[in-house]
Amino acid sequence: MTPRLLLFGSGDFAFNLFWQSVSLYLLFFYVDVLALPPAMAGLIFMIGALWDGIADLLAGIVAERSRIAYRRFLAWGAVPLGLAFVAMFAVPAAGGALAAQLLFRTFYAFTNIPYAAWTTRLAAQSETRTLLAGIRMAFGATAAALVALAFPVAKPTAAGFATVAMILAAIAVPLLLLVALLVPEPARERNAHTRIAIPAALAALARNRAFVTLNLAAGLGSAAAALLGQSLLYHFRYVLGDATGGSRMLAIMGLSSLVFVPVWTMLARRTGARIAWMVSGAVALAGLSLFTASGMPSLLANGLFFVMMQAAFTGFGLAAWALLPDTVDWGEMQGGVRVEALAFGVFALLQKAALAATGLAIGTIFDAAGFVAGTAQSAAALAAIRQVMLIGPAVLILLAMAAVACNPLRRGTLAALRSARTRPTLPPPAPTD
Repeated sequence: MTPRLLLFGSGDFAFNLFWQSVSLYLLFFYVDVLALPPAMAGLIFMIGALWDGIADLLAGIVAERSRIAYRRFLAWGAVPLGLAFVAMFAVPAAGGALAAQLLFRTFYAFTNIPYAAWTTRLAAQSETRTLLAGIRMAFGATAAALVALAFPVAKPTAAGFATVAMILAAIAVPLLLLVALLVPEPARERNAHTRIAIPAALAALARNRAFVTLNLAAGLGSAAAALLGQSLLYHFRYVLGDATGGSRMLAIMGLSSLVFVPVWTMLARRTGARIAWMVSGAVALAGLSLFTASGMPSLLANGLFFVMMQAAFTGFGLAAWALLPDTVDWGEMQGGVRVEALAFGVFALLQKAALAATGLAIGTIFDAAGFVAGTAQSAAALAAIRQVMLIGPAVLILLAMAAVACNPLRRGTLAALRSARTRPTLPPPAPTD
């Protein structure tokens, strides 16, 4: 079991080479390399992220209805995905930037959604799914560290960024092809549930309380992480005056996740992913409160703060991916309808919508505060960077924890439901005189 899970989880290393590049550097590329106005860059990023969510939904629908093996989506889409990724960092103007981003996000959706849905078939028990989520998170953290180290090496030009993108794609594409070729996907499991109409499937997801509350919590948590992560580069460059410190910090955060993932995995397997999520939320709020109260701490204090926040966001991600396959089973047990690939498509759609909103919010707030890339910033612009990085995530994390509190998936919930369904029904006792 473990070698198969490790090989499958390595696919997240490949996907995160792409995704972390977009999350950490695409908006920065638009503003500081292409020199687009921040509001325009935020708008382009938002349109791309919104399309990403729509493409995720379409990919979920196609995978749900077509019954094509999930592995085939990876085999067919890996090479076009790599080419589109390189194109996204090679375009010289705003119009081409948007077109390239839309193309990349389309191929990403039609490979990543089937890959994510595949997790429901690799493991049936919550504890094993949590282990798989931990393996995937560890590979993703390694990729994030590599991305954070790779892009600062490039010259701040489209050609420099495109060169890094080509190197990352050359690593990611063969790895995705290996996962598609070597990880088994039994035919019996692919045909295990009855095909239903998409409107009925969407209605079933809307009635699935575990799925709805998970989406709310994950979307809010993703938005909080995006606000902090995308503000980090500006915080180091313009607030702290350390132009290269932000990239180093991102690399440290990625590497630190390799320490945090096993801790959260162990906690989630012992207490349940829901409790682990609440603990990680408390860690995040503590870090934000201490950093805000400290005013303008030293570089060391900044480093400790960002590592602490990375620990919390690692817990968010681990819990979300551990719970998502369970929501599929919970919905089937409660409503009699199994919605698999489409559930992952809807989940991704809502995450991307949250990220799109954060991209637009950052660009709009910076623009309104008078931010001008590459120059000394006004007091208003510096305050805006700090507020976006601290206040926004605190509010979003509080709301996410409220949603998690309403999620019905406790430790052992699915096992108890399965036991109740398989328990034989005894006949009523015979009447006695």
